[in-house]
Amino acid sequence: MTDSPTGVDRDPDPRPLRENPPPESRRTRLWRLAYNLFPAYRGTGARIDHIGRDWRYVRTRVPYNWRTRNLVGAIFGGSLYGAIDPVYMTLLQRNLDDRFTVWDKSATIEFIQPGRGTLYAEFEIDADELKAIRERLSPGESMDREYLVSLVDEDGVVHAACRKTVYIKRVP
Repeated sequence: MTDSPTGVDRDPDPRPLRENPPPESRRTRLWRLAYNLFPAYRGTGARIDHIGRDWRYVRTRVPYNWRTRNLVGAIFGGSLYGAIDPVYMTLLQRNLDDRFTVWDKSATIEFIQPGRGTLYAEFEIDADELKAIRERLSPGESMDREYLVSLVDEDGVVHAACRKTVYIKRVP
């Protein structure tokens, strides 16, 4: 157990990036391009590297460059949060049908150590999670789901962690 707001240990074990992410489709490659050109996301300095063809896996990247560097030479916290902000909401919207409303509700980010190189975040929602949401919500009911995502370097060392709360409601 930790005292951190995100529940991440100060000295977590490195978790390397996934070597073989689920394959992209032509459609998800086009969506990736669209997201990376969208001004609000592009302005964060982050980029989406990969979207699995089933919209259940995404990998983002925050490069260390003049656009993302802050005054003390580390990656700007706003760029770190901006890189991960819309992803879980988007994955859930894509996998749940129009009978569900999905919104980001809250987030807590913890900066564990300065990022002075490219950082990555991986997001994944499994089929059991989607099934549990569909089964639990009757029309008109809502729930909150929490997800933890870490920003890591190429060696898997955690530099920041964010706990996202997503609001989901089944439309009557």
